[in-house]
Amino acid sequence: MKINSILSTVLAVMLLAACGNKEQGNTTASPQQAAVAPVVSVVTATAEDVELNTTFTSNVEPYATNNIVSQTAGRILSINVEVGDKVRKGQLLAKMDDVNLTKTRMQFVNDSTELGRLTELYKIGAVSQADYDLAKLSLEITKKTYNNLLENTYLRSPINGVVTARNYDKGDMYSMALPIFVVEQIVPVKMLINISESYFTQVHQGMEFDIEVDAYPGEVFKGKVNLIYPTINAATHTFPVEVVAQNADQRLRPGMFARVTACFGINHSVVVPDVAVVKQQGSGEHFIYVLNADNTVTYTKVELGRRLGARYEILSGINEGDNIVTEGQARLKNGVEVQVKR
Repeated sequence: MKINSILSTVLAVMLLAACGNKEQGNTTASPQQAAVAPVVSVVTATAEDVELNTTFTSNVEPYATNNIVSQTAGRILSINVEVGDKVRKGQLLAKMDDVNLTKTRMQFVNDSTELGRLTELYKIGAVSQADYDLAKLSLEITKKTYNNLLENTYLRSPINGVVTARNYDKGDMYSMALPIFVVEQIVPVKMLINISESYFTQVHQGMEFDIEVDAYPGEVFKGKVNLIYPTINAATHTFPVEVVAQNADQRLRPGMFARVTACFGINHSVVVPDVAVVKQQGSGEHFIYVLNADNTVTYTKVELGRRLGARYEILSGINEGDNIVTEGQARLKNGVEVQVKR
């Protein structure tokens, strides 16, 4: 019995020792491991002069467009130009039936002769003042009618330009439904753009604009403000501005899609790489992680300005000299400690 008691005591001591060792082993095997700090890349925010460029879309238009028509219907006796022909101011484009012109010319000659005869009689008192004045009036009316018919029989270009449309052929009866020709002046050309009212005081006559068209990638043409409309559109809060490009080489053609860019000054702004900007999901807000002195990061809301290639202008939220995270943002949250990649 005594031996059994001793064995029981020894067994109990061994069991207690085993349990103690087990507990001690568990304590050393399951401590909470320290979290590994995320590795990030950092750059310093800098400030530089940023041009306040604003781009407007428009279409190239001819500086002037003339529809060449006759005042009365009639047969077209001759067509002297074709679509695409360059024409000079005063150049004969077409001739209409001249029967009425011939009749009026004869009437004009007769009225001139009659007035000459009455003038001699009026000098010697053989005709009354009323008859003399009536003859003068008749001649003036005939002269105006003749000049009008002359202008509408011999159709001439009122401008230097290019023929962009011809709607009739020689021998056709002109019905006045469509113009016989359309002549457009393309030296210079113009573009009409709508500018925000916030720039109303900054736009002035002669202000220069840059013009780009898809037909000539990478080329920039110059234009100047020719006309500023005096009123603001109440619905869009914009005002129309006419920009004119000299187009001496005639490369800009009516109908081309144009992007017209103006510089409204210069801002000294903070500029950061676009990879530093984080867009908040589900909102239009943007943030940047800023590295603090203790190697923690702050999730900072920013206001973006213009995009400058692979960079953004920052209007607010970041100061010049701030260290900002450009790589590794996926593992970050506000206040977390980070390791900076060297």
